[in-house]
Amino acid sequence: MSFWSKLFGGGAASSTPTVAKTLEYNGYSIEAEPFKEGGQWQLAGRIRKDGKEHHFIRADKFSDRDDCADVAIAKGQLIVDQLGERMFK
Repeated sequence: MSFWSKLFGGGAASSTPTVAKTLEYNGYSIEAEPFKEGGQWQLAGRIRKDGKEHHFIRADKFSDRDDCADVAIAKGQLIVDQLGERMFK
């Protein structure tokens, strides 16, 4: 990556998040999508069902991507349990 693209925000930060782990849970698909932020992994994920999706980001940060993905899956399950279909409104 060039100096100018780093300076003006180009490169990895603008790339599409990659799915680290996926879980089918109570009819929903939960995908952990941690991303690098300040040298650590930021907790993020996506919940999908019937063509609808809900994206979530939490303040939690981790040094290990797999640990972050595990917690993202757990947070996704909690969102499904607490909100269900209401998360799509």
